[in-house]
Amino acid sequence: NKVKKLDETYFNSVDTHNPQRLIRALEVCHFTGKPYSSFLNQPKAPRNFTAIKILINTDREQLYKQINGRVDEMMAAGLLEEVKQLQDQKHLNALKTVGYKELYAYLDASYSLPVAIDKIKQHTRNYAKRQLTWFKNQDDFEEFKPSDLEKIKGYIDIITGHVQI
Repeated sequence: NKVKKLDETYFNSVDTHNPQRLIRALEVCHFTGKPYSSFLNQPKAPRNFTAIKILINTDREQLYKQINGRVDEMMAAGLLEEVKQLQDQKHLNALKTVGYKELYAYLDASYSLPVAIDKIKQHTRNYAKRQLTWFKNQDDFEEFKPSDLEKIKGYIDIITGHVQI
């Protein structure tokens, strides 16, 4: 109702069951004194650079192996202790991310520690897949393997050689 009162235009277009969007709109309205919708669909400011979009992608098996290893490293480096120290703040959005939420579930006795760690790995793999899907739906990118360092440098050299600076 607050969003409707402050910005009826945005309210009529937003998914009112999405609290993240509603809270963001309220924050913008509150801190700027302007309707959130006034910031949407603005012409983009001209840039004095050209973005070069490069996707460095590896095969899924290797990616998942790296993700699993990284989670194990994070656990060994004290992720659980960090989560315990932040338990009083687990309601904050920044602490509702992969890794934290699964360990909070462990601390609340919803999962065993091995299950929580497996869920961190699974959810991280899911997130990586969503990132790849998003990126592959973008325009004008080149895809390389991590081992293609010389090809990547060559591509950048070609692109920057044709761009006026």
